[in-house]
Amino acid sequence: MSLPISHPALSVADPELAALVGAEEQLQADTLRLIPSENYVSAAVLEATGTVLQNKYSEGYAGRRYYEGQQNIDQVETLAVERAKAVFGVEHANVQPYSGSPANLAAYLAFAEPGDTVLGMALPMGGHLTHGWGVSATGRWFRGVQYGVRPGSALIDFDEVRDLARKERPKIIFCGGTAVPRTIDFAAFGEIAREVDAVLVADIAHIAGLVAGGAHPSPVPHADVISTTTHKTLRGPRGAMLMSRASHAKAVDKAVFPGLQGGPHNHTTAAIAVALREAAAPSFRDYAHAVVANAKALAEALLARGYDLVSGGTDNHLVLIDLTSKDVPGKVAAKALDRAGIVVNYNTVPFDPRKPFDPSGIRIGTPSLTSRGLGTDRMPLVAEWIDRSVTAAAKGDEDALAVIRGEVAELLAGYPAPGLPTD
Repeated sequence: MSLPISHPALSVADPELAALVGAEEQLQADTLRLIPSENYVSAAVLEATGTVLQNKYSEGYAGRRYYEGQQNIDQVETLAVERAKAVFGVEHANVQPYSGSPANLAAYLAFAEPGDTVLGMALPMGGHLTHGWGVSATGRWFRGVQYGVRPGSALIDFDEVRDLARKERPKIIFCGGTAVPRTIDFAAFGEIAREVDAVLVADIAHIAGLVAGGAHPSPVPHADVISTTTHKTLRGPRGAMLMSRASHAKAVDKAVFPGLQGGPHNHTTAAIAVALREAAAPSFRDYAHAVVANAKALAEALLARGYDLVSGGTDNHLVLIDLTSKDVPGKVAAKALDRAGIVVNYNTVPFDPRKPFDPSGIRIGTPSLTSRGLGTDRMPLVAEWIDRSVTAAAKGDEDALAVIRGEVAELLAGYPAPGLPTD
Protein backbone atom coordinates (compact mmCIF):
# COMPACT_ATOMS: atom_id res chain seq x y z
CA MET A 1 0.00 0.00 0.00
CA SER A 2 1.45 3.35 -1.06
CA LEU A 3 0.32 6.42 0.88
CA PRO A 4 -0.53 9.68 -0.92
CA ILE A 5 1.57 12.84 -0.53
CA SER A 6 0.19 14.57 2.56
CA HIS A 7 2.57 17.51 3.03
CA PRO A 8 2.41 19.66 -0.12
CA ALA A 9 4.11 22.77 1.31
CA LEU A 10 6.91 20.73 2.85
CA SER A 11 7.36 18.79 -0.38
CA VAL A 12 8.04 22.05 -2.21
CA ALA A 13 10.17 23.72 0.48
CA ASP A 14 12.25 20.69 1.49
CA PRO A 15 11.73 17.61 -0.72
CA GLU A 16 14.42 15.66 1.11
CA LEU A 17 12.76 16.02 4.49
CA ALA A 18 9.30 15.51 3.00
CA ALA A 19 10.50 12.20 1.58
CA LEU A 20 11.70 11.11 5.03
CA VAL A 21 8.36 12.03 6.60
CA GLY A 22 6.55 10.12 3.89
CA ALA A 23 8.80 7.11 4.41
CA GLU A 24 8.02 7.18 8.13
CA GLU A 25 4.29 7.38 7.40
CA GLN A 26 4.65 4.35 5.17
CA LEU A 27 6.66 2.49 7.80
CA GLN A 28 4.08 3.20 10.51
CA ALA A 29 1.30 2.05 8.18
CA ASP A 30 2.96 -1.22 7.14
CA THR A 31 4.52 -2.43 10.39
CA LEU A 32 3.12 -3.86 13.59
CA ARG A 33 4.23 -1.42 16.26
CA LEU A 34 4.61 -3.24 19.57
CA ILE A 35 6.79 -0.79 21.50
CA PRO A 36 4.62 -0.12 24.59
CA SER A 37 5.61 3.55 24.84
CA GLU A 38 4.43 4.30 21.28
CA ASN A 39 0.98 4.93 19.86
CA TYR A 40 -0.93 6.61 17.05
CA VAL A 41 -2.42 10.03 17.77
CA SER A 42 -5.68 11.07 16.16
CA ALA A 43 -5.77 13.39 13.17
CA ALA A 44 -7.10 16.10 15.50
CA VAL A 45 -4.14 15.78 17.89
CA LEU A 46 -1.77 15.78 14.93
CA GLU A 47 -3.38 18.94 13.52
CA ALA A 48 -3.18 20.73 16.85
CA THR A 49 0.59 20.23 16.99
CA GLY A 50 0.97 22.01 13.67
CA THR A 51 -1.09 25.15 14.33
CA VAL A 52 -0.01 28.79 14.56
CA LEU A 53 0.12 28.36 18.34
CA GLN A 54 3.71 27.37 17.54
CA ASN A 55 4.37 31.08 16.89
CA LYS A 56 3.59 32.34 20.41
CA TYR A 57 5.90 32.75 23.38
CA SER A 58 4.12 32.56 26.74
CA GLU A 59 6.37 32.51 29.79
CA GLY A 60 4.33 32.28 32.96
CA TYR A 61 0.88 30.85 33.59
CA ALA A 62 -2.61 31.79 32.45
CA GLY A 63 -3.39 35.28 33.69
CA ARG A 64 0.21 35.77 34.87
CA ARG A 65 2.35 36.02 31.72
CA TYR A 66 5.54 37.92 30.96
CA TYR A 67 4.44 38.50 27.34
CA GLU A 68 1.39 40.26 25.94
CA GLY A 69 -1.00 38.91 23.31
CA GLN A 70 -2.01 35.91 25.42
CA GLN A 71 -5.79 36.25 25.07
CA ASN A 72 -6.13 32.96 23.21
CA ILE A 73 -3.15 31.13 24.68
CA ASP A 74 -4.46 31.55 28.22
CA GLN A 75 -7.72 29.93 27.18
CA VAL A 76 -5.90 27.05 25.47
CA GLU A 77 -3.82 26.29 28.55
CA THR A 78 -6.82 26.66 30.86
CA LEU A 79 -8.72 24.16 28.72
CA ALA A 80 -5.90 21.66 29.02
CA VAL A 81 -5.57 22.18 32.78
CA GLU A 82 -9.29 21.85 33.49
CA ARG A 83 -9.58 18.76 31.30
CA ALA A 84 -6.62 17.14 33.06
CA LYS A 85 -8.21 17.81 36.43
CA ALA A 86 -11.50 16.33 35.25
CA VAL A 87 -10.06 13.24 33.54
CA PHE A 88 -7.75 12.28 36.41
CA GLY A 89 -9.76 13.69 39.32
CA VAL A 90 -6.89 15.81 40.65
CA GLU A 91 -6.88 19.10 42.49
CA HIS A 92 -4.07 20.71 40.48
CA ALA A 93 -2.53 20.15 37.05
CA ASN A 94 0.44 21.70 35.27
CA VAL A 95 0.51 20.97 31.52
CA GLN A 96 3.74 22.81 30.70
CA PRO A 97 6.54 20.20 31.22
CA TYR A 98 8.28 19.52 27.93
CA SER A 99 8.53 15.76 28.49
CA GLY A 100 8.49 13.07 31.15
CA SER A 101 12.09 13.39 32.33
CA PRO A 102 11.86 17.18 32.90
CA ALA A 103 8.55 16.62 34.69
CA ASN A 104 10.23 14.19 37.07
CA LEU A 105 13.15 16.56 37.54
CA ALA A 106 10.66 19.27 38.52
CA ALA A 107 9.44 17.01 41.31
CA TYR A 108 12.99 16.86 42.66
CA LEU A 109 13.32 20.63 42.43
CA ALA A 110 10.03 21.12 44.25
CA PHE A 111 10.56 18.72 47.15
CA ALA A 112 14.27 17.99 47.63
CA GLU A 113 17.69 19.61 47.81
CA PRO A 114 20.82 18.35 46.02
CA GLY A 115 22.27 15.46 47.98
CA ASP A 116 18.95 14.44 49.54
CA THR A 117 17.98 10.77 49.46
CA VAL A 118 15.36 9.55 46.99
CA LEU A 119 13.96 6.04 46.74
CA GLY A 120 13.02 4.60 43.37
CA MET A 121 12.76 1.34 41.47
CA ALA A 122 16.08 0.09 40.09
CA LEU A 123 16.37 0.49 36.33
CA PRO A 124 17.21 -3.19 35.68
CA MET A 125 14.13 -4.19 37.65
CA GLY A 126 11.78 -2.06 35.54
CA GLY A 127 12.27 1.45 36.91
CA HIS A 128 13.12 4.62 35.00
CA LEU A 129 16.42 6.47 34.69
CA THR A 130 14.96 9.54 36.39
CA HIS A 131 14.03 7.64 39.55
CA GLY A 132 17.53 8.18 40.96
CA TRP A 133 19.53 5.82 38.74
CA GLY A 134 23.27 6.57 38.78
CA VAL A 135 23.83 7.55 35.13
CA SER A 136 20.97 10.06 35.28
CA ALA A 137 21.28 13.59 36.61
CA THR A 138 18.82 12.49 39.29
CA GLY A 139 21.31 9.90 40.50
CA ARG A 140 24.26 12.28 40.31
CA TRP A 141 22.66 15.26 42.03
CA PHE A 142 20.67 13.27 44.57
CA ARG A 143 21.42 10.18 46.60
CA GLY A 144 19.51 7.47 44.83
CA VAL A 145 18.51 4.32 46.69
CA GLN A 146 16.81 1.56 44.69
CA TYR A 147 14.30 -1.14 45.49
CA GLY A 148 13.71 -4.18 43.31
CA VAL A 149 11.51 -7.19 42.73
CA ARG A 150 11.42 -10.62 44.28
CA PRO A 151 13.34 -13.40 42.51
CA GLY A 152 10.94 -15.84 40.95
CA SER A 153 7.74 -13.80 41.03
CA ALA A 154 9.38 -10.60 39.72
CA LEU A 155 6.86 -8.64 41.80
CA ILE A 156 7.80 -5.56 43.83
CA ASP A 157 9.20 -6.53 47.21
CA PHE A 158 7.28 -4.23 49.55
CA ASP A 159 9.13 -5.57 52.58
CA GLU A 160 12.31 -4.28 50.95
CA VAL A 161 10.65 -0.96 50.06
CA ARG A 162 9.50 -0.44 53.64
CA ASP A 163 12.84 -1.48 55.14
CA LEU A 164 14.77 0.85 52.82
CA ALA A 165 12.37 3.73 53.50
CA ARG A 166 12.72 3.32 57.27
CA LYS A 167 16.50 3.05 57.06
CA GLU A 168 17.22 5.76 54.46
CA ARG A 169 14.40 8.26 55.25
CA PRO A 170 14.06 9.50 51.65
CA LYS A 171 12.61 12.91 50.87
CA ILE A 172 10.87 11.45 47.77
CA ILE A 173 9.65 7.96 46.90
CA PHE A 174 8.98 7.17 43.24
CA CYS A 175 6.62 4.42 42.16
CA GLY A 176 5.91 3.36 38.61
CA GLY A 177 8.37 2.44 35.92
CA THR A 178 9.15 1.71 32.32
CA ALA A 179 8.99 -2.10 32.26
CA VAL A 180 6.47 -3.03 34.95
CA PRO A 181 3.86 -5.47 33.61
CA ARG A 182 1.78 -5.69 36.79
CA THR A 183 -0.66 -3.42 38.62
CA ILE A 184 1.09 -0.83 40.75
CA ASP A 185 -0.07 -0.92 44.36
CA PHE A 186 -0.31 2.81 44.99
CA ALA A 187 -1.97 2.26 48.36
CA ALA A 188 0.99 0.25 49.65
CA PHE A 189 3.44 2.90 48.46
CA GLY A 190 1.31 5.64 50.00
CA GLU A 191 1.29 3.93 53.38
CA ILE A 192 5.09 3.61 53.36
CA ALA A 193 5.59 7.22 52.25
CA ARG A 194 3.36 8.52 55.04
CA GLU A 195 5.20 6.43 57.61
CA VAL A 196 8.55 8.05 56.76
CA ASP A 197 7.14 11.49 55.88
CA ALA A 198 8.25 11.26 52.23
CA VAL A 199 6.59 12.81 49.20
CA LEU A 200 5.16 10.03 47.02
CA VAL A 201 5.52 10.69 43.29
CA ALA A 202 3.56 8.29 41.11
CA ASP A 203 5.10 8.14 37.64
CA ILE A 204 2.24 6.90 35.46
CA ALA A 205 3.80 7.78 32.11
CA HIS A 206 3.15 4.30 30.74
CA ILE A 207 -0.29 3.72 32.21
CA ALA A 208 -1.87 7.21 32.14
CA GLY A 209 -4.35 6.19 29.46
CA LEU A 210 -5.27 3.07 31.39
CA VAL A 211 -5.84 5.15 34.53
CA ALA A 212 -7.91 7.68 32.57
CA GLY A 213 -9.97 4.87 31.07
CA GLY A 214 -10.49 3.02 34.34
CA ALA A 215 -8.38 0.02 33.30
CA HIS A 216 -5.80 0.54 36.07
CA PRO A 217 -6.30 1.85 39.65
CA SER A 218 -5.69 5.56 40.10
CA PRO A 219 -2.85 6.90 42.25
CA VAL A 220 -4.85 10.02 43.14
CA PRO A 221 -5.98 8.96 46.65
CA HIS A 222 -2.46 7.92 47.61
CA ALA A 223 0.17 10.03 45.80
CA ASP A 224 1.18 13.59 46.60
CA VAL A 225 2.33 14.19 43.03
CA ILE A 226 1.55 12.43 39.76
CA SER A 227 3.94 12.67 36.84
CA THR A 228 3.06 11.52 33.35
CA THR A 229 3.88 11.86 29.72
CA THR A 230 0.95 12.64 27.45
CA HIS A 231 1.71 10.16 24.68
CA LYS A 232 1.96 6.38 25.22
CA THR A 233 -1.43 4.98 26.33
CA LEU A 234 -2.96 8.48 26.64
CA ARG A 235 -2.62 8.95 22.84
CA GLY A 236 -1.58 12.59 23.01
CA PRO A 237 1.45 14.54 21.75
CA ARG A 238 5.00 14.20 23.03
CA GLY A 239 4.57 16.25 26.19
CA ALA A 240 4.03 15.80 29.93
CA MET A 241 1.99 16.87 32.94
CA LEU A 242 2.50 17.18 36.69
CA MET A 243 -0.58 16.79 38.84
CA SER A 244 -0.82 17.17 42.60
CA ARG A 245 -2.81 17.96 45.67
CA ALA A 246 -3.75 21.64 45.95
CA SER A 247 -1.32 22.04 48.85
CA HIS A 248 1.59 21.27 46.51
CA ALA A 249 0.41 23.41 43.58
CA LYS A 250 2.68 26.38 44.27
CA ALA A 251 5.80 24.24 44.68
CA VAL A 252 5.06 22.25 41.50
CA ASP A 253 4.36 25.32 39.37
CA LYS A 254 7.42 27.17 40.62
CA ALA A 255 9.62 24.15 39.88
CA VAL A 256 8.39 23.90 36.28
CA PHE A 257 8.56 27.65 35.63
CA PRO A 258 10.82 29.42 36.31
CA GLY A 259 12.71 26.55 37.90
CA LEU A 260 13.42 24.45 34.84
CA GLN A 261 11.77 25.96 31.78
CA GLY A 262 11.06 29.14 29.88
CA GLY A 263 8.05 29.43 27.63
CA PRO A 264 5.71 26.46 27.24
CA HIS A 265 5.19 24.82 23.85
CA ASN A 266 1.72 26.15 23.15
CA HIS A 267 1.06 23.91 20.14
CA THR A 268 1.80 20.89 22.35
CA THR A 269 -0.47 22.27 25.09
CA ALA A 270 -3.27 22.52 22.54
CA ALA A 271 -2.71 18.92 21.42
CA ILE A 272 -2.73 17.80 25.07
CA ALA A 273 -6.10 19.53 25.46
CA VAL A 274 -7.45 17.65 22.43
CA ALA A 275 -6.14 14.31 23.70
CA LEU A 276 -7.71 14.91 27.11
CA ARG A 277 -11.04 15.69 25.48
CA GLU A 278 -10.77 12.38 23.63
CA ALA A 279 -9.81 10.60 26.86
CA ALA A 280 -12.99 11.87 28.51
CA ALA A 281 -15.18 10.17 25.89
CA PRO A 282 -16.82 6.78 26.62
CA SER A 283 -15.04 5.29 23.60
CA PHE A 284 -11.69 5.92 25.27
CA ARG A 285 -12.75 3.80 28.22
CA ASP A 286 -13.46 1.00 25.77
CA TYR A 287 -10.04 1.56 24.21
CA ALA A 288 -8.19 1.39 27.55
CA HIS A 289 -9.84 -1.87 28.50
CA ALA A 290 -9.19 -3.28 25.01
CA VAL A 291 -5.47 -2.49 25.40
CA VAL A 292 -5.34 -4.60 28.56
CA ALA A 293 -7.46 -7.39 27.07
CA ASN A 294 -5.15 -7.56 24.05
CA ALA A 295 -2.03 -7.62 26.22
CA LYS A 296 -3.41 -10.45 28.34
CA ALA A 297 -4.46 -12.42 25.25
CA LEU A 298 -1.04 -11.90 23.67
CA ALA A 299 0.68 -12.98 26.88
CA GLU A 300 -1.42 -16.14 27.07
CA ALA A 301 -0.64 -16.99 23.44
CA LEU A 302 3.09 -16.52 24.06
CA LEU A 303 2.98 -18.67 27.18
CA ALA A 304 1.27 -21.38 25.16
CA ARG A 305 4.23 -21.26 22.77
CA GLY A 306 6.70 -21.79 25.58
CA TYR A 307 7.89 -18.23 26.20
CA ASP A 308 9.06 -17.07 29.62
CA LEU A 309 7.26 -13.88 30.63
CA VAL A 310 8.54 -11.73 33.48
CA SER A 311 6.05 -12.10 36.39
CA GLY A 312 4.24 -14.77 34.36
CA GLY A 313 2.04 -12.37 32.39
CA THR A 314 0.59 -8.88 32.53
CA ASP A 315 -2.09 -6.72 34.13
CA ASN A 316 -1.63 -3.75 31.82
CA HIS A 317 -0.43 -2.88 28.31
CA LEU A 318 3.06 -4.35 28.56
CA VAL A 319 4.65 -7.78 28.27
CA LEU A 320 8.31 -8.39 29.13
CA ILE A 321 9.76 -11.53 27.52
CA ASP A 322 12.87 -13.31 28.79
CA LEU A 323 14.41 -15.06 25.77
CA THR A 324 17.11 -16.92 27.70
CA SER A 325 15.42 -20.28 27.14
CA LYS A 326 15.22 -19.58 23.40
CA ASP A 327 18.99 -19.09 23.12
CA VAL A 328 18.44 -15.79 21.28
CA PRO A 329 19.65 -12.53 22.85
CA GLY A 330 17.09 -9.74 23.08
CA LYS A 331 18.98 -7.45 20.71
CA VAL A 332 19.26 -10.13 18.03
CA ALA A 333 15.57 -10.94 18.37
CA ALA A 334 14.50 -7.29 18.27
CA LYS A 335 16.45 -6.60 15.09
CA ALA A 336 15.09 -9.74 13.42
CA LEU A 337 11.54 -8.79 14.40
CA ASP A 338 12.12 -5.35 12.90
CA ARG A 339 13.09 -6.94 9.60
CA ALA A 340 9.87 -8.96 9.85
CA GLY A 341 7.82 -5.77 10.22
CA ILE A 342 7.28 -6.19 13.96
CA VAL A 343 8.71 -3.27 15.95
CA VAL A 344 9.78 -3.98 19.55
CA ASN A 345 12.66 -2.94 21.78
CA TYR A 346 15.28 -5.11 23.42
CA ASN A 347 15.17 -4.79 27.20
CA THR A 348 16.82 -6.02 30.36
CA VAL A 349 14.89 -8.42 32.54
CA PRO A 350 15.16 -8.61 36.34
CA PHE A 351 18.46 -10.15 37.46
CA ASP A 352 19.65 -10.14 33.85
CA PRO A 353 23.20 -11.56 33.53
CA ARG A 354 23.68 -9.80 30.19
CA LYS A 355 24.65 -6.16 29.62
CA PRO A 356 21.96 -3.46 29.13
CA PHE A 357 22.94 -2.85 25.50
CA ASP A 358 22.79 -6.59 24.79
CA PRO A 359 20.13 -7.88 27.20
CA SER A 360 18.17 -11.09 27.51
CA GLY A 361 14.71 -9.74 26.84
CA ILE A 362 12.37 -7.83 24.60
CA ARG A 363 9.57 -5.51 25.68
CA ILE A 364 6.28 -5.47 23.79
CA GLY A 365 2.94 -3.72 24.25
CA THR A 366 -0.50 -3.36 22.75
CA PRO A 367 -1.43 0.38 22.68
CA SER A 368 -0.66 0.93 18.98
CA LEU A 369 -2.23 -2.21 17.57
CA THR A 370 -5.33 -1.57 19.68
CA SER A 371 -5.55 1.95 18.23
CA ARG A 372 -5.65 0.32 14.78
CA GLY A 373 -8.61 -1.81 15.81
CA LEU A 374 -6.97 -5.21 16.24
CA GLY A 375 -8.72 -7.27 18.90
CA THR A 376 -8.04 -10.32 21.03
CA ASP A 377 -8.89 -12.62 18.12
CA ARG A 378 -5.72 -11.42 16.35
CA MET A 379 -3.35 -11.89 19.28
CA PRO A 380 -2.63 -15.59 18.61
CA LEU A 381 -1.48 -14.59 15.12
CA VAL A 382 0.75 -11.86 16.55
CA ALA A 383 2.24 -14.42 18.95
CA GLU A 384 2.79 -16.78 16.02
CA TRP A 385 4.64 -14.07 14.08
CA ILE A 386 6.82 -13.31 17.10
CA ASP A 387 7.60 -16.99 17.57
CA ARG A 388 8.41 -17.54 13.90
CA SER A 389 10.62 -14.45 13.88
CA VAL A 390 12.56 -15.49 16.98
CA THR A 391 13.02 -18.97 15.48
CA ALA A 392 14.21 -17.40 12.22
CA ALA A 393 16.62 -15.19 14.16
CA ALA A 394 18.13 -18.26 15.81
CA LYS A 395 18.60 -19.90 12.41
CA GLY A 396 19.62 -16.78 10.51
CA ASP A 397 16.71 -17.37 8.13
CA GLU A 398 16.17 -14.03 6.37
CA ASP A 399 13.73 -15.54 3.87
CA ALA A 400 11.37 -16.50 6.69
CA LEU A 401 11.52 -12.95 8.05
CA ALA A 402 10.66 -11.55 4.62
CA VAL A 403 7.62 -13.83 4.40
CA ILE A 404 6.39 -12.65 7.80
CA ARG A 405 6.87 -9.01 6.80
CA GLY A 406 4.58 -9.55 3.83
CA GLU A 407 1.95 -11.21 6.01
CA VAL A 408 2.10 -8.34 8.52
CA ALA A 409 1.66 -5.68 5.82
CA GLU A 410 -1.22 -7.60 4.25
CA LEU A 411 -3.12 -7.80 7.54
CA LEU A 412 -2.49 -4.19 8.51
CA ALA A 413 -3.81 -2.94 5.17
CA GLY A 414 -7.23 -3.79 6.59
CA TYR A 415 -6.63 -1.82 9.79
CA PRO A 416 -5.81 1.83 8.88
CA ALA A 417 -3.87 3.68 11.55
CA PRO A 418 -5.35 6.85 13.09
CA GLY A 419 -3.72 10.05 11.90
CA LEU A 420 -2.00 8.55 8.86
CA PRO A 421 -3.00 9.43 5.29
CA THR A 422 -4.97 6.78 3.45
CA ASP A 423 -5.46 5.89 -0.19
